[in-house]
Amino acid sequence: MNVDLLWMLIIFALTVIFIMWRPFGINESIPTSIAACIILLLGIVPLGDILNIFEIVSGASITILSTIVMSIVLESIGFFRWAATNLSAKANGSGIKLFWYINLLCFLMTLFFNNDGSILITTPIIIRTLSLLQLKPHQKIPYLISGALVATAASAPIGVSNLANLIALKIVGLNLNSYAAMMFVPSMLGVGCITISLFFLFKRDISINVSTIKYKETAFSVYTSGKLAHPLLPKRAKEEPIDWKMFRLCIGIVVAIRISFFVLAPWGIPTEWPAIVGAILLIVIRWYKKRMGVMDILKKSPWHILLFAFSMYVIIYGLHNVGMTALIINQFGDSVGKSPLYAIFIMGFLLTILSNICNNLPSIMIGTLAIKEMGLDLHTMQVAYLGNVIGSDIGSLLLPMGTLATLLWIHTLRQYNIAMNWGKYLRVTLFVVPASLILSLFGLYVWTTYFIF
Repeated sequence: MNVDLLWMLIIFALTVIFIMWRPFGINESIPTSIAACIILLLGIVPLGDILNIFEIVSGASITILSTIVMSIVLESIGFFRWAATNLSAKANGSGIKLFWYINLLCFLMTLFFNNDGSILITTPIIIRTLSLLQLKPHQKIPYLISGALVATAASAPIGVSNLANLIALKIVGLNLNSYAAMMFVPSMLGVGCITISLFFLFKRDISINVSTIKYKETAFSVYTSGKLAHPLLPKRAKEEPIDWKMFRLCIGIVVAIRISFFVLAPWGIPTEWPAIVGAILLIVIRWYKKRMGVMDILKKSPWHILLFAFSMYVIIYGLHNVGMTALIINQFGDSVGKSPLYAIFIMGFLLTILSNICNNLPSIMIGTLAIKEMGLDLHTMQVAYLGNVIGSDIGSLLLPMGTLATLLWIHTLRQYNIAMNWGKYLRVTLFVVPASLILSLFGLYVWTTYFIF
């Protein structure tokens, strides 16, 4: 083993440990940026590659950041208070209805924002909703774990819902439309399988009568009270009624911006441009209607996403330069090249293993770089990449450390004093994830072989 490879393995292992551990509440950009600096100082990644790396990650990071800014604006005008109240009311006393509404909310939030943002936004909403309905702590677990798994898996159907997916699209020559055409149906099979499996697993626990909410104002006041309000909730939203005209206008803009990603893709317009326009529009409308400035957005926006994505990609470039991708190519390249079926299942299972060992973000980047250099034909390379995505978005759910979204979810539960250990988590994921992974991978092969190409 050469010295550079040894250094890289040590740096990478320590970085992953600190991302999962998060001592003193540090965000994930701190260990990754320290690691990136060390790699650059050691010369494992040349300084000349910095600009190239920034060009690769900046567009995807700005897109994700802009969608989070839009979510902050929506929270400030009462969108998430409205969602919590309606979850309670729509359940109409049925625990089963509540299950399906919660999972639908989590799916849509990921589809319209992103998986990490969805977890951060919906988990407090679900907790408040379940508290409104007076559920006991153990009765909350089925709804919380189902929502988390669905929210994370829902990042697979469209490329714009996941930072890693969005970064890797350029590498394999896919745009958002071609990605969705090849991926939406197969990944929805997996999301559907997860949801249905969760329903049957928890059916006995959720077949309960829950209390109903009669007055919306009461629901709002309970939702915004307590020591732990929603992390995006501004103080002034506690007292102000919802401006429904503004509410509908802002929701319409968010939907229009999401659609524009796909409409503009054939013209080669980067996703960050409509995302930035949408964020600016919402900020201006809010200022015009409510005279609210941008201080809450500046404070709450996760600006560190840019640094995190850049630093993580420096780490991946380092692993690539010391031979990690070459190792994957040597071990699996010939088998992956045999047929699309082999490519999909080998890369899908490989990314499942890698993601659960060392998190899905670095894993999908390593897998994508390896696929790019395997000398595959365009179709095989693209379906191998999509197998990567299924492994990193669905297969990664087996263990809590598989995705950053799951780690954020567990961290949020701890803030609300809701117990969640690995034993509880694994009893659920070992039942629902393997079948969903296999169904999605097989669906990808059938869909891209007999319907798309």
